[in-house]
Amino acid sequence: MERLHTRVLLQWSAGALVTAVVLAAVAGVVASLDPVPVPVSPLAVAGVAFGIVFVLGVAYAVLRYRSWRYEVRADTLYIERGVLTRVETVVPYVRVQHVDSQRGPLERLLGLGTVVVYTAGSRGADVSIPGVAAERATALQERLRDLAIESEPTDAV
Repeated sequence: MERLHTRVLLQWSAGALVTAVVLAAVAGVVASLDPVPVPVSPLAVAGVAFGIVFVLGVAYAVLRYRSWRYEVRADTLYIERGVLTRVETVVPYVRVQHVDSQRGPLERLLGLGTVVVYTAGSRGADVSIPGVAAERATALQERLRDLAIESEPTDAV
């Protein structure tokens, strides 16, 4: 089973940082609008909110990283993930429509990518593997594409 690249922790922690800043700003504004005087300054409320949300966000990122695994098997792509709810996904290559590789600005900065596998079926039937090293993401995309092509049924005439 393969694990995600450790730099994905930086990416997910950056998301926790942004969330913490936004929620701290909201908490500070709400504390300053309080009609009843509180002996705590709005800045202190914002600081506490930031600290709690950021620490919880980083802890969640670590737990999320530890739970993520994937494996390219002979006839399926197998993915395990989930912190509170464990999810095991098995994608047969015969169901794969196409495979993309995505790299946002932060991912490019960190040298990471996300491989997205689109499957036949209902709307939103896609599976993503985040936090893959950029060169590994390209190789994984090509390998999954090749396995999907190999698994296509041949028409017997």
